[in-house]
Amino acid sequence: MTGGGPAIGLGTRETIGAIQHQGPSAPAGRRGVSIGKIVSWIVFIVALIYFFLPLIATLEFSLRARPAGGAYANTFKDARFFGSLFYSFVIGLVTIVVSTLLIVPTAYWVRLKLPRLRPIVEFVTLMPFVIPAVVLAFGLIRSFSSGPLPLAESQRGSDVLLVAAYVILSFPYMYRAVDTGLRAIDVQTLTEASQSLGAGWLRLLWEVIFPNLRVALLSGAFLTLAIVIGEFTIATFLARPAFGPYISLLGGNKAYEPAAVSLISFGLTWFAMIMISLLGRSGPGRVQIAGAR
Repeated sequence: MTGGGPAIGLGTRETIGAIQHQGPSAPAGRRGVSIGKIVSWIVFIVALIYFFLPLIATLEFSLRARPAGGAYANTFKDARFFGSLFYSFVIGLVTIVVSTLLIVPTAYWVRLKLPRLRPIVEFVTLMPFVIPAVVLAFGLIRSFSSGPLPLAESQRGSDVLLVAAYVILSFPYMYRAVDTGLRAIDVQTLTEASQSLGAGWLRLLWEVIFPNLRVALLSGAFLTLAIVIGEFTIATFLARPAFGPYISLLGGNKAYEPAAVSLISFGLTWFAMIMISLLGRSGPGRVQIAGAR
């Protein structure tokens, strides 16, 4: 101890030094958080530019037509635009109904009674990713051009083949949407409760499974509709007046109208996605059980 000052040991000096060294750590932490936010915003802005820049360029190109907006006016004046869009929309609705009636009972039964077959079913539903659409189209034409079911020789028969092909193409999306919805509910308990109240299998599916899969079915349905509206290969080989072949034909004859039609179809797709969020909204849900009053 020197003079009247307090005695500070070596350990005390080390403690004070450590406290002084740790003092500026809080601003460093704040700097770390700020850097993370900056990086997140940079990634978001880059992704936004990457997503919207092609749309802006397409819009700018479509507006080069004279007079301004002439490409959109010509598109809406073309009767084939509405005819092909309406045709694809109807085919899409029929495809959604058929695929729903096929996928929901299958996925429900596999999850309830045959869980060991789930990998096989998943593999089958992934086959459209492996088999090209052109191979599927030629297979349908070759199989149904003659024989007991010559569907490819008539207009209605070709429509049936087109729906069948689109049902196959929708398997990966519809099955996974339904399977995800089934995971969110207790299928075993719902089935036992409904059967204990006297519900049969058809009533159980219609009043219990389908209502509780509403959001999942909407997701799969609108994905299927988007695929049907934009599909080109199968509709072309089956010579059907769908929206995809119309866009391709328009691109070979017009300059600015294809860009306008592409933006319109993009807007329709986004409208479908918005409908998913609106129709899928619900308050605190309650599980529906068939037979309950």
